Amino acid sequence: MNILILGSGGREHSLAWAIKQNPKCDRLIVAPGNAGIAAIADCADINILDGGAVAVFAEENAVDFIIVGPEAPLAAGVADRLRSAGFLVFGPSQAAAQLEASKSFTKDVCTDAKAPTAAYQHCKTAEAAKDCVRTQGTPIVIKADGLAAGKGVIIAMTEDEAFAAIDDMFDGSFGTAGAEVVIEEFMEGEEASFFILSDGKTILPIGTAQDHKRAFDGDQGPNTGGMGAYSPAPIMTPKLTQTALREIIQPTMDEMAKRGTPFQGVLFAGLMIENGWPRLVEYNVRFGDPECQCLMMRLGGQVLDLLQACSEQRLHEVQVKWADDHALTVVMAANGYPGAYEKGTPIHNLDAQPEDSQHMVFHAGTGEKGGQIIATGGRVLSVTARGTTLAEAHEKAYAMAHSIDWPDGFYRSDIGWRAL
Repeated sequence: MNILILGSGGREHSLAWAIKQNPKCDRLIVAPGNAGIAAIADCADINILDGGAVAVFAEENAVDFIIVGPEAPLAAGVADRLRSAGFLVFGPSQAAAQLEASKSFTKDVCTDAKAPTAAYQHCKTAEAAKDCVRTQGTPIVIKADGLAAGKGVIIAMTEDEAFAAIDDMFDGSFGTAGAEVVIEEFMEGEEASFFILSDGKTILPIGTAQDHKRAFDGDQGPNTGGMGAYSPAPIMTPKLTQTALREIIQPTMDEMAKRGTPFQGVLFAGLMIENGWPRLVEYNVRFGDPECQCLMMRLGGQVLDLLQACSEQRLHEVQVKWADDHALTVVMAANGYPGAYEKGTPIHNLDAQPEDSQHMVFHAGTGEKGGQIIATGGRVLSVTARGTTLAEAHEKAYAMAHSIDWPDGFYRSDIGWRAL
């Protein structure tokens, strides 16, 4: 098969790395890719938000299967455009992608599906949002309604913090994503990420993970797109997994089908677990980043078979073969992230890092200049390792992170601390 992956981050590097291991993969192209991806696949400089341009490229390169990595092309309807051109595509329709693209849409679906989630109010003006905060009190959660690259969520501990977050969103800090907001109750508990494939009829759980959203050790600092993760999530016991499937995931999928927008792709459910009971925090309609890096490290080449079966509505024919192991990824980010940061800084000693089924440095925001790998984004590297225990995976990942020479970057030193 000739396979095209859309995206340029650590998620796409890990997907490419896993898919490359499957003997069905003949040619692998990633658009636009990055400096790390270029070592294992062909990179193509095309606009992945332009479904027409992607379709033309795929036709010219005899592509058999297209995997959409990030949320933005899905929200833009790229998967629909490619399917209409006759391509086999992994990723939901634009209508189904609203589960991530609009938090108010998701809340409405949860209400109709009777899926447990936080109490909320959808506000279209800053004053309405502030009235809601005055009524509900703090702590409270302020969310930009649209796509904000994982950063449009503020947990406000005081009324002043809540009002400042509301003003920032309505003043355009998150672009059009903050034109409307969702105000949610603050949920106590422990978070976990649950990943499920759906082909519109059948659902198949494919793994759990735990992310670390805050920038600094001890879960301090601003929210980010994710500073590290580990898989599996110990809190997601078999009993809890079945509860989440029965009470949250299946009712959501049934409601989407009922609305005439069946979901096909990977559903990433962020859950809050308190006293053994899960509630939905939010849905994403693509693999999480950096959770994907852990999942791909553990799944390996079988992921291509799973994604293909999902896209061909054959999920009932396949099963996930899990090893009894653990994976952990440490994100190395540019100093200043998630705020302003410098681009173009050199990263040294990457060539010395092991690359095998137990160790990988997945590139996220990197480029190449004069033969030197440079940082081009906020989250730059995902240093990932696998072990028979989480402690072993932790030790391996941090040994790699410590040996990478990048004075202009930083990383958390406590990834996995809850489980460890």
